[in-house]
Amino acid sequence: MSKEKLRDKLTRLDRQILNLVAQRIGAAKEIGALKRAAGESTRDFRREKNVIDGARSTAAEIGLEPDLAESLLRLLIRSSLTAQERDRVVAEGKGDGRSALVIGGSGRMGYWFARYLASQGFQVEIADPEEGSSGFPRWDDWRDTELDHDMIVVATPLRIAAEVLEQLAERRPRGLVFDIGSLKTPLRKGLNALRESGCRVTSVHPMFGPDTQLLSGRHVLFVDVGVRDATDEVIALFDSTMAQRVEMNLDDHDRMIAYVLGLSHALNVAFVTALNSSGEAAPELIKMSSTTFDAQFHIAAGVAEENPHLYFEIQRLNDYGDEALEALNKAVTTITEQVRGNREDEFVALMEAGQSYVHGRPPLLKAAG
Repeated sequence: MSKEKLRDKLTRLDRQILNLVAQRIGAAKEIGALKRAAGESTRDFRREKNVIDGARSTAAEIGLEPDLAESLLRLLIRSSLTAQERDRVVAEGKGDGRSALVIGGSGRMGYWFARYLASQGFQVEIADPEEGSSGFPRWDDWRDTELDHDMIVVATPLRIAAEVLEQLAERRPRGLVFDIGSLKTPLRKGLNALRESGCRVTSVHPMFGPDTQLLSGRHVLFVDVGVRDATDEVIALFDSTMAQRVEMNLDDHDRMIAYVLGLSHALNVAFVTALNSSGEAAPELIKMSSTTFDAQFHIAAGVAEENPHLYFEIQRLNDYGDEALEALNKAVTTITEQVRGNREDEFVALMEAGQSYVHGRPPLLKAAG
């Protein structure tokens, strides 16, 4: 058989595979509907294990690499879960035709929340000077609206969010207000002003990016600022998802975020900066890279592509940020001194202490709900 005919055969097989994938997702959606009707959760880890074990066994029988089969099935399972979760969000939506305004809705996370609320049945408008292509009714300036919405989401950069929250407090909107800022201490004044003016206000931090579809394994943090029913209502927006919902107070949030985001961001910026200043070309390093380098480079490259202004805000505006940066600086200094001083025992002890921390760290957060 000629090369062209073999390629035609591959094309036909690819089409058959894609048709089967579509059928599989369709069947998964039907199963999801049955789960909802029976009051069952979307995810069934035992079933997933059985599917993956079965795929590996079948692969071995037909001469296919079991690891390849597992990778394919994990991707298919994830696609099925995404479809089931999306259907559940729509079916169990909290919107019921209520109105929502997303201030900063043309931004990436603002747009994520606009779409998420719309999927729950909210009538969504956005307020953003950037036109974007969201398809939602848009105001150039939120201050031009009547603010008669049932829910208002503040999804602007942190510095702007602080001002927006304070200005909202002066207007005293009737609807529930929450921000989605990565830090909370810079917003404390505005959040407190809203509470003191009698508004229903709370604070949310989605620990995922705007490209996220499946919320299984993702965390959403909720910071109650003294209006319990407002926090409960926003937590309920995620009832139909598989997100891990976590409650914490404002100061604990920013102290931990200094390490969870601030430290990890700084580490990756430092990694890319060190490579850049080394004079070694990235393509040349990648040619001879190790597993560790590949993994670190992949993460650091992703960080390097993010919004630098947002990442600077996360470092600069966190009241606890210096603590994490100082810890990073101290760690680098310690490693440098140990290596230069040929103090192998200390270096080994340092790594062993790290192993103990990684394997034995206690849970830091209390699950919500």
